[in-house]
Amino acid sequence: MKVIICGAGQVGWQIARHLAGERNDVTVVDNNPELVRRASETLDVNGIVGHASYPNVLDRAGARDADMIIAATHSDEVNMVTCQVAHSVFSIQRKIARLRAQGYLDAIYSDLYRRDHMPIDVVISPEKEVAEAALQRLAAPAAFDTENFFDGKGQLIGITIDETCPVINTPLRQLTDLFSTLKAIVVGIRRDGTLFAPEAGDQIFAGDSCYVFTDREDLNRTLEIFGKRQAKQERVVIIGGGNVGLAVAKRLERRADRVRVKMVERDRAQAERAADALERTIVLHGDGLDAALLEEANVSSADAVLAVTDDDKTNMLASVRAKSQGCPMAICLTNDPTLVPLMGPLDIDAYINPRATTVSSILRHIRHGRVRGVYSIGDAEAEMIEAQVLGTSPIAGQKLRDIAFPEGVLLGGVLKDGKVVKPTGSLRIDEGDSIAIFAMASDVPEVERLLQVSIDYF
Repeated sequence: MKVIICGAGQVGWQIARHLAGERNDVTVVDNNPELVRRASETLDVNGIVGHASYPNVLDRAGARDADMIIAATHSDEVNMVTCQVAHSVFSIQRKIARLRAQGYLDAIYSDLYRRDHMPIDVVISPEKEVAEAALQRLAAPAAFDTENFFDGKGQLIGITIDETCPVINTPLRQLTDLFSTLKAIVVGIRRDGTLFAPEAGDQIFAGDSCYVFTDREDLNRTLEIFGKRQAKQERVVIIGGGNVGLAVAKRLERRADRVRVKMVERDRAQAERAADALERTIVLHGDGLDAALLEEANVSSADAVLAVTDDDKTNMLASVRAKSQGCPMAICLTNDPTLVPLMGPLDIDAYINPRATTVSSILRHIRHGRVRGVYSIGDAEAEMIEAQVLGTSPIAGQKLRDIAFPEGVLLGGVLKDGKVVKPTGSLRIDEGDSIAIFAMASDVPEVERLLQVSIDYF
């Protein structure tokens, strides 16, 4: 399949990395020669320097026979015009645009993106994706990472293993014997900075970061088994009143359990806008690093602090300060993946990577229709893929013990007749089942072969 990716920044580069690794014909367009050079030298892609919305630039990128265009430049307007040109001049069938400005995203204006108006097939809002990720972190405060699958019936959670974890130094196969009714599988372990898919004989050690796929109904029990307590979030302090903070506060206000929210915003105009847009949230104008202001926000009695300003270092320092003043949980937004290893030493409980959430969202929309969900783990090191099993798939009708999954692939759960089923060797995979598979990035093409999904994307 031939794909044009407009924008060679963090998101564009990661999408190009995924698609090029799956043997697609990928061309990257950006007006920054250095970004284009980086993409073409590090990835198996073609690079074109120029403005993505110019017809002659898209023509040089091969738009006349392209199957899809992904507009992920830093400008909403460039992304919109790029999709219009791709449709009107080159008749590209599938058009995806990343749009940030909330004025373009109001539901009442959704008709704007019809094919006879502004022809964009999928609109991706990074702020909305990040806000949703933040709400998921708040819903599972004991986990540093979380994502829903099977329409919310299954969940992937990331758990940091402490010395007090009851199952450390226990081979994974024994977990099945000890907790036979638990519908949870350890699908990935990060140890000393390296992520891998564990084998049955591998043990869990203190300091590991484990990715566990679990039935939603078994979430609390799973957390308890791994030494975590699930606390209810009744009081939340949000540092940053931009689009992300505002979206989270609005969602928290709509919840039936009435979470009490306070917001801290440094920019006076933005603080006033947030105060006007929110009904029950108390908005404080000031610096989220100011200890006195955090004390005024009662951060010491809050259940969690969520730092979502547009500056990574401010988010990290504000999280550290809030923890030092007695807040038991801190969630931090960070765009720079190289800062993630600092979260543990700084005692930051969870983080949100906007790039990873946006990449996951775009992948979810460009995969074949039978692939219903894709979540990018770490720095695009692995994926959790939800897919429906086709009758033509090599795994349909086979028992798990007879399926030759690659070494870096583990089955986390199966949705059979609307219920989550724990994978066992005797479990038969039938046509129509939905499965959740953890796969290291290098093994994704083999997973697609097993699913009989050739990624034609339509």
